[in-house]
Amino acid sequence: MIKYTQRLLIIGSILVFTSCATVFTGTKQNVMIKSNPEGATIEVDGFERGVTPMPVKLRKGFRGQTITLRKEGYVPFEFRPNTFYNFATIGNLINIFGWGIDAATGAFMKYDPAVYDIKMKEVVDKNQDAK
Repeated sequence: MIKYTQRLLIIGSILVFTSCATVFTGTKQNVMIKSNPEGATIEVDGFERGVTPMPVKLRKGFRGQTITLRKEGYVPFEFRPNTFYNFATIGNLINIFGWGIDAATGAFMKYDPAVYDIKMKEVVDKNQDAK
């Protein structure tokens, strides 16, 4: 009787406290950031993360995170990677609580494409045109 109750509690906990996308694909995703020219500083939501080219781990969510590329002599480039529905959430059809967990953790969405190659524009020096 005790083993049956334990098994029932474990199965019930799995159904109530887990969700497919959160478990199978996680709440963060690596997105490869490249720039032309290379060597641009990568900022995510205002915090420096590194220099291009490099993969950046981003939190998943409905809006996504804001990435800014900065390089001396070039115009800063700001963008949000595209987010799309994560089909792993379909597994929640048997678990209504899973939809809420996936939505709360951001796993409901995913970044697509997972590689961005940004061509940066040079700053135009107006004084040089006058010569």
